[in-house]
Amino acid sequence: MNQSPSASTRATHPALVILALAMGAFAIGTTEFAAMSLVPFFARDLGLTEPQAGHAISAYALGVVAGAPVIAVLAAKIERRRLLIGLMALFAIGNGISAMAKTYDLLLLCRFVSGLPHGAYFGIAALVAASMVPANKRAQSVAMVMSGLTVATIIGVPAANWLGQAIGWRSGFAVVSGLAILTMALVALYAPHQPADESASPLRELGALRRPQVLLTLLTGAIGFGGLFCVYTYVASTMIEVTHVSEKLVPAVLAIFGVGMTVGNLFWAWVADRAQTKAAICALLFSAVSLALFSLMAGNIWTLCIVVLLIGFSGGLGTILQTRLMDVAGDAQALAAAAHHSAFNTANAIGPWLGGMAISAGLGLTSTGWIGACLALGGLAVFLVTISLHKRETLQPCPA
Repeated sequence: MNQSPSASTRATHPALVILALAMGAFAIGTTEFAAMSLVPFFARDLGLTEPQAGHAISAYALGVVAGAPVIAVLAAKIERRRLLIGLMALFAIGNGISAMAKTYDLLLLCRFVSGLPHGAYFGIAALVAASMVPANKRAQSVAMVMSGLTVATIIGVPAANWLGQAIGWRSGFAVVSGLAILTMALVALYAPHQPADESASPLRELGALRRPQVLLTLLTGAIGFGGLFCVYTYVASTMIEVTHVSEKLVPAVLAIFGVGMTVGNLFWAWVADRAQTKAAICALLFSAVSLALFSLMAGNIWTLCIVVLLIGFSGGLGTILQTRLMDVAGDAQALAAAAHHSAFNTANAIGPWLGGMAISAGLGLTSTGWIGACLALGGLAVFLVTISLHKRETLQPCPA
């Protein structure tokens, strides 16, 4: 069968495909992490306490948690390129309205809507990227897409924070809406046509949730990643109130976090393609130690920069778990891939919530580091259970 020129062109330029997908990741990463860094500013503008303002972060995360599995199940038969464009359109609308929200309640609703397409976009983008490379390069291919998110923490988030200080926090959400529209154009131009599996169905996708390995891997991320978000959400406040530095230094420290996350994402993906289980264990341990150090090193700007870099480096855990889900999900790939980001953003809801509770209870901003370390160790405990169960399953004799 002859291919159309456009389809052939797309098939022979995987780098352009990854660029298009990574641009969407850049937009998502900018809004997800910039919103955390803008907490002190929209709290001040809307007359909220910082723990109250932190609920806007949780609202976005809950949107991801709700949207990822629902969209993955209902869209099982939609062609992937068309689905990616539609998801970015919803994302653009949610962020555009966030920029115009005049009340706290409307902002919460808009952040929830903005989060709905997040997980499904990343899940489908990861499947498209992985389908273009050999099996032993999957984690690195997924990492290249995810690098859009990590680069956002170097460029997009500090830029949004700077804009928030210069002309108002609303500008950050407006810029993200524009990036989403740009992503729609790039995906339309370069993403390959990948028709949905004819045998795909909502029931088949839901079958992923009956697999213990899928559920336990998701739980690992939901708990283990909470620590990173617990600290990151309040890092700007910590710098201002504990480290006692100017607000103008916040974008620079956020960029340092982004550098750590970008390097860590690529490093842990490289390790995962060689030893996936060891990579996950080491990443969780590294995260726990780094988060605990935050509580001890937040008082000095230089030591704070070092520990923020280390915490960012541990963020490569996401790519490891995304690849593991591809291995254990069987034929329910779309739901498992999207649900990973539900788990990731369950962590994004749990971390700031627990951190806000500790701060409100008078434990101080640096208590977020200890809470974060406990969450990372909790994720490690779940992962060790996952591995133990997997070994028992593989050692069971086959029935005669």
